[in-house]
Amino acid sequence: MRRLLPGRVIVLFTMLFAACRDKPKPPQEFNGPTAFGYIQTQVGFGPRIPGSKAHRAMGDWLDSVLRQKTDTVVVQSWKHVTAHGDTLPLRNFIARYNPAAEKRLLLLAHWDSRPVSDSPRSHDSTKAVLGANDGGSGVALLLGVADVLKRTPPGAGVDLLFVDGEDYGDFTNAPNDVLIGSHYYAANQLTGPKPLYAVLFDLIADKDLQIYQEGNSLVGAPEVVELVWDTAKDLGYAGYFISSPRHTLIDDHLELQKAGIRAIDVVDFDYPAWHTTEDTIDKVSAASLQVVGDVAVALIRRE
Repeated sequence: MRRLLPGRVIVLFTMLFAACRDKPKPPQEFNGPTAFGYIQTQVGFGPRIPGSKAHRAMGDWLDSVLRQKTDTVVVQSWKHVTAHGDTLPLRNFIARYNPAAEKRLLLLAHWDSRPVSDSPRSHDSTKAVLGANDGGSGVALLLGVADVLKRTPPGAGVDLLFVDGEDYGDFTNAPNDVLIGSHYYAANQLTGPKPLYAVLFDLIADKDLQIYQEGNSLVGAPEVVELVWDTAKDLGYAGYFISSPRHTLIDDHLELQKAGIRAIDVVDFDYPAWHTTEDTIDKVSAASLQVVGDVAVALIRRE
């Protein structure tokens, strides 16, 4: 063993710093602008309200796109009768990668949009929500991840779950008419091993992105919350993924938790346009999608 003299230590550290500084960063696999285009396509259909023409067209498009990005697509189709007696044709889509793998991850989002603008901030509660961020952003993120996995397949098994009927009813007057798709998936899970964990993505393209830790996620799967936020920190995104709780939400992840899946919610709930007619394409950004997409891909690559 040789003891370095102080001057040589300084020179050595200078050389190491320069080498680290000059070392190129690995290319980003996720493409934020492409994912933003997926939001544009969705809002082009109009509000994706279950039972509507736009909802059917959006579902058909999603089915077609997913079949181009993976060899295995499972469609769960069923009819849901609402508290008012309406019959809704609903579909969950599951894009599977390495379906035979024992180690699996589950990423999910909802693809429907809300039929009424019932936020206190809404100027007209009779109009539907376009859902650029609420619904559109989560779907765009999953489709962007699908692009990545098509180019470079994952080592672990990955399921991308697009749930339907999340935003149809309300928790006070029609509690069985919300979280419909995640409830159906939880009761009709695919055969095989359960995922190690699940991450729900919603409202993640807000231009002013600040994702706090969600309360029910911290209660039901604190170790998954820690993993996701540590991954974001490692990527340099601690300013966007803030390591403190703020909101406690009833969302799709709770239906999965009830079924024994360690599920958490990644959501920026500080979004003024939530459940209003203002949830439009100008409120979201490719840059925010890039941040969250990088984290999602990093979670997959670590397994």
